[in-house]
Amino acid sequence: MPYDMLDKVKVAVIGDFCLDVYWYADMTKSVLSRETPHFPLPVQREKMSPGGAGNVAANITALDVEKVYAIGVIGDDWRGECLRGTLAQSNVDTSALCVCKNRFTNTYIKPMKYGYSGECAEQARLDFEGESAIDEQTEKQILAVLEEVALKVDVICVCDQMKFGCITEKVREKICTLGASGKTVFVDSRDRIALYKNVIIKPNDIEASRAVDGKVEDACTNAEKLSAITGRNTIVTCGENGCVVCENGKVSEIPAFIREGEIDFCGAGDTFLSALAAFTAGGFSLCDAARFANAASSVTVHKVGTTGTASRKEIFSVCGE
Repeated sequence: MPYDMLDKVKVAVIGDFCLDVYWYADMTKSVLSRETPHFPLPVQREKMSPGGAGNVAANITALDVEKVYAIGVIGDDWRGECLRGTLAQSNVDTSALCVCKNRFTNTYIKPMKYGYSGECAEQARLDFEGESAIDEQTEKQILAVLEEVALKVDVICVCDQMKFGCITEKVREKICTLGASGKTVFVDSRDRIALYKNVIIKPNDIEASRAVDGKVEDACTNAEKLSAITGRNTIVTCGENGCVVCENGKVSEIPAFIREGEIDFCGAGDTFLSALAAFTAGGFSLCDAARFANAASSVTVHKVGTTGTASRKEIFSVCGE
């Protein structure tokens, strides 16, 4: 199997970039507060990593492609700077991130408490995210940088997660226009997948059912219906059952790889999207790329307690290549 097919691939990731923050508190050091009737969380360690679209970008860079651009919105706050830093550590180009004043950087802070056993228990999360649409000026910036970066890349990945994220109606229209012009675009959207046209969509089986009038049918049928809606090929992921690829009207079921031992599904969908886009841009067929994406997900679900990535070597090893 040639290892160099991804070497020259350039990818743009546009969507809802987030910062994941973990605060590890040693409760054996906690002493009742003198001012309040509470035991504080003595934080001993802090870990930050890119989440949301950032996790997709980090997974793509782990495949040693030539370039990954991040297109999205951050706030003018410390969380935005930290997000830039975590992306830079993953070799993601952050020059196309737009700063929006008076807006939070999307951040999920997860306090993790542990005691004498050392076993961590996650507490209620602290969420920072936009509660209203981005302003017109920021939207124009996003449209401008998307048009500019699209000329530099082989494939665009869209991560449309939040109600008030950077994928506004106008941005979505621009993405669809790029797809209609021949640019390869992969889209992952939790709630708006059926609104995309002329792009390759990648819903999971539940999202696919919701997108076709909420009718619970098999993934193969839903993949065909969604391809008819979008006018492009469709991939529906089905967890431990692998995925379904509808390519040029032909439906193929791509089985998952056997998973043994402890499993953590967090981020598996991001890993799948990353590998699918990168391998397709590298010249592999859509079905082969989906097979490698299944393998990549199989690698990361075994990396328990962290949102892991999968290297080319790990992926090819799972595939027996």
